[in-house]
Amino acid sequence: MREELLIACFDYRNLNLAFFAGNVESITGFPSSMFRNKGMETSFAMIHPDDRPELFNFQKIVFEVYHSLSIPERHTFQFSYTTRWVHRKTQEITWVTAKVRPYVIDEAGNFIMDLHIIIQLFTPPKVKSYDWNYSFTKDDGSKIFVSKNSPVDKEIALTGKEREIVNLILEGKESKEISSILNISPNTVATHRKNILKKLGARNVGEMVKILVSYEF
Repeated sequence: MREELLIACFDYRNLNLAFFAGNVESITGFPSSMFRNKGMETSFAMIHPDDRPELFNFQKIVFEVYHSLSIPERHTFQFSYTTRWVHRKTQEITWVTAKVRPYVIDEAGNFIMDLHIIIQLFTPPKVKSYDWNYSFTKDDGSKIFVSKNSPVDKEIALTGKEREIVNLILEGKESKEISSILNISPNTVATHRKNILKKLGARNVGEMVKILVSYEF
């Protein structure tokens, strides 16, 4: 990932960046001093104008959902987004994807600081505008996943065998390898994969992996 990996912590008490590391000035054209002094404002300024409405809509969704959860559920809450940054000087567009989760939550469950892991994408994604999803684990242990294209809570309930296959998929194993490891037929693996796709509401393996990565299976 070289210098294109960025790490940042937003402090929601004063809307500043409490911490950031990475080659942010080179990628965005905004000096480090602007991020230190006006963290949230600067972060909004570098977002592509066409992505800002969905960004603001998603922020509203995130906090409404977060504050509707129990405190244990809030500690499992996390979200991801993909967006475009516009370089301040060159106007060059850079696609980035980020995974975010609460880093500091006070005793009352208030969202104090978050942790952003941001990766620059060198190949533009299939989506052409701001994309997002969020997930959390309910008190009863069930996992919930919601995305921009599927805005209704989706409960993930996988069987033990499906979880085994999920973990092997996330390790990069192909169906033949999974078949050998689990001592089941390739046709059985294919059936399990189809069932997993259906339960996740994913159209293909790429979407399946995107959803699975949002959880800690």
